[in-house]
Amino acid sequence: MKKRFEYLIPSKNENGTFILKDSDTGLVRTDIYVRDIMLEKAVENGQCIKFDNETQRSYRKPMSILDENKAGMPPKEEPSVAHNRIMEDPVLSFIHNDSLKLKPETLVMQDLKWKYLVRSAMRGKNIMMTGPAGCGKTMAAKTLVTSLERPDFYFNLGATQDPRGTLIGNTHFKKDEGTMFSESVFVKAIQTEDAIILLDELSRAHPEAWNILMTVLDEGQRYLRLDEAEDAPTIKVAKGVTFIATANIGSEYTATRAMDRALVDRFIIVEMDTLQKEQEAKLLLQLHPDINPDEADTIAEIASMTRAEMVSEAPKLSSAISTRLSVELAGLLSDGFTLEEGAEVAIYPFFDADGGVDSERTYMKQVVQKYCGKVEDEDIFNTEEEE
Repeated sequence: MKKRFEYLIPSKNENGTFILKDSDTGLVRTDIYVRDIMLEKAVENGQCIKFDNETQRSYRKPMSILDENKAGMPPKEEPSVAHNRIMEDPVLSFIHNDSLKLKPETLVMQDLKWKYLVRSAMRGKNIMMTGPAGCGKTMAAKTLVTSLERPDFYFNLGATQDPRGTLIGNTHFKKDEGTMFSESVFVKAIQTEDAIILLDELSRAHPEAWNILMTVLDEGQRYLRLDEAEDAPTIKVAKGVTFIATANIGSEYTATRAMDRALVDRFIIVEMDTLQKEQEAKLLLQLHPDINPDEADTIAEIASMTRAEMVSEAPKLSSAISTRLSVELAGLLSDGFTLEEGAEVAIYPFFDADGGVDSERTYMKQVVQKYCGKVEDEDIFNTEEEE
């Protein structure tokens, strides 16, 4: 049974990133989230962190509480077999320890999911990145490529109108040379050992692309047939090749297709999370240090409000502000635009103007005006005329 309270010792690693170590085992804990500001104050004051597993709240406590907590406790257990394996196996040690050093601060992703992503790539798994639009799926995949320093190839399957030409190649006829077959870059990619192949927007791809990929992604087959004929040549997928797909799954993505279950089952799923308000504000300041913290908090607050509104009982919005849009708005403020000006050009076009004063766009304008101090809370979406 999980303990009610966890006692953790905060510190900074060599990259300047705050980490939490278990007070009993000394191991880094990545399954517990504590705000950086609290960790910074704890380190400055020589304090530990008391974490409540039931309420998910954190408290700064004097280090002396650790001795009090250990009084009367049984002796420490010896490291487990799994822990010893991690320490002895260089691949496992990299996945569980070194891989976290490669994750940039601008990639807001749980350490556990990042380790799972790295492990899956190193084991040659097919990976599908899912999550809301603009949450960082493609960024996470590209960061992985950079971190592992492996050959990489990028294919936007949502943009191609010719799946066979993109994934297999095209047949050309020249008067002097006759009929010639020109292989695609994808054929070259799957023959490149240890390559990482990014299949972006897989959920928007043509079903013919899915059919072509079936044998390529199947662990028991891993080949690409260049033609339907019986004697057509087949291309084997090279050793260590990893496929990473990104997909938007859900009814709100109208241009996507319901993917075949057999195709989805060929992947392991890494689900990206929507950022919390504090995380988003921190990210905006990292990407655009020219804006002030209040501006970052305001943008994050507006984005968070739209996401909460979408899941309310009677939502006034059918879509939310993505992290990608938040970053764009912060960039406009960094370039001297006001919040109202930035929202006018970057936010409002994404919301329906049909319905006049009852439209989603009008609602969003009133929300932004509220944060600019021009509209009170009770006035938002109040369309009744005074007598």
